Amino acid sequence: MNLGSHLTQRLLRLPPPLTGDLVVERDLRVPMRDGVVLLADRWAPKPGGDGLPTALLRIPYGRAGTAAGPMVRPLAERGFQVLIQSTRGTFGSGGTFDPMRREREDGLDTLDRVIDQPWFGESMMLYGMSCLGFVQWAVADQLPPQAKAMIPAVSESALTPEFLRPDGFSLETPFGSGVTVAGQEHRCAMPRQLLGARRVRSAMPTLPLGDAYITATGHRSDCVQDVLAHDAGTSRWAEADHSHRVAGIAVPVSSVAGWYDIFLPGQLRDHQAQQAAGRQARLTVGPWAHTSRGVNVTAAAEALDFGLAHARGERSPERAPVRLFVMGAETWRDFPSWPPRLPTAALPPPSGRHSVHGLGRRVRAGRLPLRPGGPDPGRRRCASCPRRQVGPCRQHRTRSPAGRADLYNCLTGHRC
Repeated sequence: MNLGSHLTQRLLRLPPPLTGDLVVERDLRVPMRDGVVLLADRWAPKPGGDGLPTALLRIPYGRAGTAAGPMVRPLAERGFQVLIQSTRGTFGSGGTFDPMRREREDGLDTLDRVIDQPWFGESMMLYGMSCLGFVQWAVADQLPPQAKAMIPAVSESALTPEFLRPDGFSLETPFGSGVTVAGQEHRCAMPRQLLGARRVRSAMPTLPLGDAYITATGHRSDCVQDVLAHDAGTSRWAEADHSHRVAGIAVPVSSVAGWYDIFLPGQLRDHQAQQAAGRQARLTVGPWAHTSRGVNVTAAAEALDFGLAHARGERSPERAPVRLFVMGAETWRDFPSWPPRLPTAALPPPSGRHSVHGLGRRVRAGRLPLRPGGPDPGRRRCASCPRRQVGPCRQHRTRSPAGRADLYNCLTGHRC
């Protein structure tokens, strides 16, 4: 095992690898229906890689380095062969980069090409986070029978509604991702991106908004201009909305989400649509933001448990369909569906006492004085140290996040 593999194993809390001897075939050409050629790399165990289940990842951020490496190598060392493809217009793939609009056609063409390869076995799994999850939703209702599972993380079937809200723009997401993509293929891309993040923060107050991205990068972005010019419901974004396909998904899906992730609302809607259609779907929501390490840890675990089991035609480990990290209680709880059956509280009688029912048991009564002028306990950082993060830090997670005696935790029966 090389040093990178060892560090990834520790960071993602992975089981020991089955092999560290991998072969990498680079720049494999994958032709699309319009003649454009996309490039892909194949990672496989050196002896016996042909015929293993294939994990397919389609990514706009490059096939190597810090973006792809922690996703690809762990799977190739633990039972998969992995094909990672650069999406249109990125890292040697032909065509023009037009985010979210060509993913269905390119994805379906890629699936057809993969199953025709001599090294392909009998099954594949679709895997990845953020944009890598969106490309899964784009093809999910027309997967070949060889596709056995999907694992989208911090992603949804229609990305644009979350930053094209009717009550205001979420500028950080399109501006930040635009700056990342704009400079990712240059030399010294990592320092450039760190500086780019600072430029984005300084540029976002720029008015008019159409000039803000130019202030951050020095050039115009058609994608950002589209965000500013077209609302979510317009035809301009129709190709980027695959929510109508979700109910038609036939393969098992395991979604990984975060309470602080911008795409959580859409991911919950996607899970409910599968649930209502009677599909085999499960959902994990943890105390994470979009780029939190916990997302990577959980998604990798789902790939090796849920994904690999289905790819091999085996039963995946038993688990409740919905697993949620309950904030405040600081614990994981399982539920049969989303939304879960949560505790309900009646308005307190004149005595100020109230009782709470839920989760199949009665929780002891407590007082719930209200302080309308007090701080909102739902928007919190670690109360025990000045670390800049949402929620309590790991060191102080067992302490009260708000430190207020007037708050009552309806799920645990304890005062906050």
